[in-house]
Amino acid sequence: MDLLYDTLFNGLAIGSVLVLAALGLAVVFGLMGVINMAHGELMMLGAYTTFVVQNLFKNGPLETLFPVYILVAIPAAFVVSGLAGLLLEKTVIRRLYGRPLETLLATWGVSLILQQFVRSVSSAFAIGLVLAVVLGVLFPRLSPASLWRQRWTPLVGVGSWIVSGLIGIAVASLLGGVRVLDQPWFSARNIDVTAPIWLRGSLDLGALNMPTARLFIIALTAASLAAVMWFLQKSVWGIRIRAVTQNRSMSDCLGIPTETVDALTFLVGSGLAGVAGVAVTLLGSVGPNLGGNYIVDCFMVVVLGGVGKLLGTVVAALGIGVLSYVIGSGSLLLVWPAMPAGLNELVTFFATTSMAKVLVFALIVVFLQFRPAGLFPPKGRLVEA
Repeated sequence: MDLLYDTLFNGLAIGSVLVLAALGLAVVFGLMGVINMAHGELMMLGAYTTFVVQNLFKNGPLETLFPVYILVAIPAAFVVSGLAGLLLEKTVIRRLYGRPLETLLATWGVSLILQQFVRSVSSAFAIGLVLAVVLGVLFPRLSPASLWRQRWTPLVGVGSWIVSGLIGIAVASLLGGVRVLDQPWFSARNIDVTAPIWLRGSLDLGALNMPTARLFIIALTAASLAAVMWFLQKSVWGIRIRAVTQNRSMSDCLGIPTETVDALTFLVGSGLAGVAGVAVTLLGSVGPNLGGNYIVDCFMVVVLGGVGKLLGTVVAALGIGVLSYVIGSGSLLLVWPAMPAGLNELVTFFATTSMAKVLVFALIVVFLQFRPAGLFPPKGRLVEA
């Protein structure tokens, strides 16, 4: 029985990570219908933000506060990933609403760019990038308004971003001659984040051993879920988001700033991806390819739970996490040693992490054949949206 409890706890911890990873995607994909293939890379940005915050607290005047650096990394990761998602929405996604295939391809390209970004970013690169973005954002505001009322306005907008990008590249190339500014911040290799000492122990409850890092992830997931539920159900902007989701045209007629709502939704969903990146650093090393390990799982969770249903996201993520761990770790063989020989052979065949994922995905595909809308299908106007 103790082995069963230990197995269920570890599965619950893995499911909690998946809940946290899929929560942001449930907001963006579930509420807005945007297929964001760069969601995993936004998680990666949150993980690297945690690494940077850790280094700031490891040495120097903040060294005495190192035990609580993780509490600073959480809001920092939310802000960094949220701003990256906001920039993505304003520059790419906003022009592709209602065109899912183009959105998928564009965000997939962005994911590749972000992967290469963390491999090669340096101070010179960062300065050039920030300069290009600032110039691209400020040009429409500083240029004459009459310039944006002509037939060639779209060409002016594209041209302004091209010119801003060329200026940023030129500045980065110029600063690249300075050795101090040309040193890469990270590399293509994985990095390790050192957990605070209070997250390195474990809590024993009888024969059940619960690592404090996994307990912290479960608590962080619960807090994030509660915050999202409160935001969507009780706050003014949350109500506006739900209104725009159900009837965009009517919301616009009632004076709700739909473009601001879109940007805010993307910011919140992307910020949650950054928080998930913080949680992932407590499980092992992270690298540029971190996002690819979670993006498919996140989409599967959102689809299985029911598009736009946060409760479905939680149930689906916990179910997938527990089932994947029970099968992939081989714990089922130990919990049920007297299982029939045929079933024993089948379970043994899938008793690896990769094969367990194959089996779980196959079961989900079969389930969706009979219930294509997921566990909690949308109702009312959400079906028509």
